[in-house]
Amino acid sequence: MDAKAKARRGDYRQGEVDFEAFVYPSIRQRPINEVTAAEILRVLRSVESQGFQETAHRARQRISQVLRYATVTGRADRDVTHELRGALTAVPTKHRAAIIDPKKVGELLRAIDGYEGQPAAAYALRLAPLLFVRPGELRAAEWDEFDVDAKEPVWRIPAAKMKSKVQHIVPLATQVVALLGELRPLTSYSKYLFPGLRSPDRCLSDAAIGAALRRLGFAKDEASLHGFRTTASTLLNELGYNADVIERQLAHVPSDKVRSAYNRAERLAERRSMMQAWADYLDGLKADQDGKVESLT
Repeated sequence: MDAKAKARRGDYRQGEVDFEAFVYPSIRQRPINEVTAAEILRVLRSVESQGFQETAHRARQRISQVLRYATVTGRADRDVTHELRGALTAVPTKHRAAIIDPKKVGELLRAIDGYEGQPAAAYALRLAPLLFVRPGELRAAEWDEFDVDAKEPVWRIPAAKMKSKVQHIVPLATQVVALLGELRPLTSYSKYLFPGLRSPDRCLSDAAIGAALRRLGFAKDEASLHGFRTTASTLLNELGYNADVIERQLAHVPSDKVRSAYNRAERLAERRSMMQAWADYLDGLKADQDGKVESLT
């Protein structure tokens, strides 16, 4: 099997595949301090022409990493890939699979409650709709980030784990606190709420949670872990909740990141009320097989 076929199958680590299949054949033997932006662009254009737009962008990032390291260590003068910004075809935005029909949301929640697989995956699926954080933030959640015994329980996600690089506060509904109480005896041997199958020192993989959804009968184009964010955003807006409160809870940071960093708790009381109302609403959808729940109040 040639390198490009392996790239399609994902048999090797993606970065190595990109270089082996597309970069090495053209510039591997070139002295690193002599490689030009034009040469790199020719390589990347060739990748694009074969239909691998995402691979082209990924390869440019890898080449940039190599050149930055070469610059720091005195092997090159600069990272010439900076000259290529905007030169590649933009990758179309992919919309994650999400269920937004209330009746079908109820069906999904009932299916999740009936999941009998690995406990970490089971609880990740049960908590995801209630928290609607990004998949990586959920999977990497650590026990010491949660304060469930406080009068107003919260999950404080460290800035380093956030896409915005700003600490994010997630108010915890009573249903979430109850689920965490059930989960703790099962995974407290790890710092992670959802430890991986092979090692307690690593969190559960996105693939493992996706596989759990597949076992429940939901196809990749029907439901996804990230899709719970879309579900919450869509239904909360349709139910008339304040858009700014929803956006803040989704951690969609406004352009003025400095201001947002100093106002992490802004509208926290409203967000707390919304998160509890959302959890109650999901309970209603789960209990009503006709999906007739129409209000958060």
